[in-house]
Amino acid sequence: MELGATKVEVFADGRVSVGGEFISPSEGVDPYSAAIAVLADYAKMSGSPVRAEATDHSSGQEGEFHVFPDGRAEPVAAPQASMPQASTPEAPVPGSSVPQTAAPKQPVSAPGDEPPVTYQQTGTAQADTVAERQAYGFAHAETQFVRPDRPRPTSGIRGALYAATGGYVNLGPSAKDQDEAELERRIARPLSGSFNTAILSLKGGIGKTSTTVGVGMILAEYRGDHPCAIDANPDSGDLAERAMGEMIYQKVKPRTVTDIVRDVDRIKSLTTLTDYMHHANRLHLVAGEQDPALSDALTAAEYLKIKHLVSQYYAVTLTDCGTGVSHPAMAGVLPEATNLVIASGYAVSGAKRARNTLQWLAGHGYEDLARNAIVVVTDKDQVSSRVNKRAIEEHLAGYCRQLITVPHDRGVADGDRISLDKISPATRRAYKEIAAAIVDGYV
Repeated sequence: MELGATKVEVFADGRVSVGGEFISPSEGVDPYSAAIAVLADYAKMSGSPVRAEATDHSSGQEGEFHVFPDGRAEPVAAPQASMPQASTPEAPVPGSSVPQTAAPKQPVSAPGDEPPVTYQQTGTAQADTVAERQAYGFAHAETQFVRPDRPRPTSGIRGALYAATGGYVNLGPSAKDQDEAELERRIARPLSGSFNTAILSLKGGIGKTSTTVGVGMILAEYRGDHPCAIDANPDSGDLAERAMGEMIYQKVKPRTVTDIVRDVDRIKSLTTLTDYMHHANRLHLVAGEQDPALSDALTAAEYLKIKHLVSQYYAVTLTDCGTGVSHPAMAGVLPEATNLVIASGYAVSGAKRARNTLQWLAGHGYEDLARNAIVVVTDKDQVSSRVNKRAIEEHLAGYCRQLITVPHDRGVADGDRISLDKISPATRRAYKEIAAAIVDGYV
């Protein structure tokens, strides 16, 4: 840090310090804007801009900028090396008294600007060729008339400077923002055909349905098409209730998988099918049967009817299975699955069951599904500190394509409606990683 620069630090708990002293932002004011306001006061007192060096400890971002008395903030410009200018002296052309003019100097492009387009003609034939290329549009095809917008930063110091200056200062997205954008690009990847992901476990209450809902909502948020989630749990599954909320679900028309199986031959369009489904924003749901006597009777053939019907209208389908792999519907689920998500927890018994599930799949003709499975470990019950989480993760990672952990989150663990607005950023990030890994398995 150069002499005279003021240190600004933003901490993970939201506190912010300027010049080593903590400040208290007013209600509704983010810490970055509050720091800029304090620096503007320093600039007013000194009569000159204040140089600041900022560090965001929650994201690891760093930046240097000047703050002016009027509250403006501008990044500190990086020094640019001077470019030597080549010159061509004037010299008479042999046989002529007209001097040859020095080659015109071309403007130096700023970083990120396109180089200027130049045309040099040395004879009639070349001039004719250029004219022909222009006439047929060849030269025009290489010309970019509108410079693409630079991606805008959305978080941290870069995002604060962008917002505080009305977009005038755009340092571009941070590494964290770029990583998030890449996840979203993978989730939104266009697909050709219909794909189905089965989400299962050998033990109940370890996050299988919450994962289905959370990932389904992430897919719905970032994909251009509507994803569908099917509740194939034979034990009175609550997929629709977790997605919509119990009170809302009880007020809607009570259509379930049983109704679709009964009327499948009469459902000939998406409009008709929609009447049998429930909706949580852009996520479409086939609700499970709440009558245990009926839900336990879902057969492989009946599941296949539902799956084949849904696949005509949806590119991405998630199937929330029951616990275990031996109930009748699983004989229809597994052969039709493009990939699998195995739900587990940090309890030793849950981790062993996840491993046993993968071993059972590999030993019963589903080697590819087991090898390419995504294991999701949810810290739903905040297990004892005696449990070696890292050892469990490393053990399970050896049996699958990817292992993703979901942190403990009260917005998920209480069994009520799951809302992306109420879960923690870490949980949302985990669901995005799962959604991206699922779509990666489709191509």
